[in-house]
Amino acid sequence: MSVQPDPVIIAARRTPISTRGRALAGLRAHELAAPVLRAVLDDAAQVGADDSRVADVLLGNCTGPGGNLARVSALAAHLGAQVPGATIDRQCGSGLAAVLDAVTAIRSGDQGLRLAGGVESPSTAPTRLANGEAYTRAPFAPEGFPDPEMTRAAEDLAVVDGISRARQDTHAARSHVRAREALRENRFAAEMVPLAGLNHDDTIGRAEPLLPRLPPLFPGGTLTAGTSTRTSDGAAVVAVAPSGIAPGLAVRCATVVGCDPALPGIGAAPAVSSVLRSAGVDTTEIAAYEIVEAFASQSLAVLDRLGLAEDDPRVCADGGALALGHPWGASGAVVVVRLFSRLVRSGAPSGTLGIAAASIGGGMGIAALVEVVR
Repeated sequence: MSVQPDPVIIAARRTPISTRGRALAGLRAHELAAPVLRAVLDDAAQVGADDSRVADVLLGNCTGPGGNLARVSALAAHLGAQVPGATIDRQCGSGLAAVLDAVTAIRSGDQGLRLAGGVESPSTAPTRLANGEAYTRAPFAPEGFPDPEMTRAAEDLAVVDGISRARQDTHAARSHVRAREALRENRFAAEMVPLAGLNHDDTIGRAEPLLPRLPPLFPGGTLTAGTSTRTSDGAAVVAVAPSGIAPGLAVRCATVVGCDPALPGIGAAPAVSSVLRSAGVDTTEIAAYEIVEAFASQSLAVLDRLGLAEDDPRVCADGGALALGHPWGASGAVVVVRLFSRLVRSGAPSGTLGIAAASIGGGMGIAALVEVVR
């Protein structure tokens, strides 16, 4: 059996990211996803893909509304009743996991174009009940295992790693500064699908002036609302195609790993290390990193473990989730869209390497190594 060439991401778009209850609060999850699916398919057709046959739609999602959201979104996008869909929940890694599932299907020999990414609408997610009691999230681990809330886990990680309040504030401020500069220089425009009158991420710069004054979320702690990401609405989608159709990002290798569920924030570090080993490259050979910034302490812990400087200009060069927002099921796809803009849209030469990664609740990490092909 012949080995298929690596699939290529040939188009990538996203919505603006908006804090729960703000500009996108009136749009249900499929109403966020459908316009992005349509935009990505149109982009793929413009670079030579056959838009008459989409083999599958794969979307990450964490909070509902339940059912097969990817299929609902595909129908809402008018892709045709023949286009199936599958919804994936790998928590904060869901959007990237969906992209990698699309890659795996094509690599195995199915040559159909796939649309993959993620969507989250906490603003419209239903109230969930168990034994008559409302709950905000399902367990990430069973009884007998650590299952901390994500804010508690981020605070604990800061303690374990000795990450100070000052480092966290500086890291969050840097994310906002970079995002504000990118917004001013219009670097998000080509990837954006405006919705509900919003054409930019609405959290950029909001927390930055408040960082020194915000109280800790835990008594005696270092974590604040400014060094934690906003609960956000948003969607991101890419088109994954067989090699040779169009320029883009070839997915060279990827992995999902497990880690201590008590400290889930570190998961991206072993995942990135694993794909670097698999590819036979080191951190210095990567031109662009996009790692989901769930919390400043979490992001710093990952960078420390990878031996990357916290102000490394290759890491979230246009700001990360601390500035842009964190729509959980979509964030893993947002970082892929950002890599596409930073490397493909910017004209980076063939052979340029990038990393997309996320730490995941419950103690996991996910990462992918991509390479520009022209």
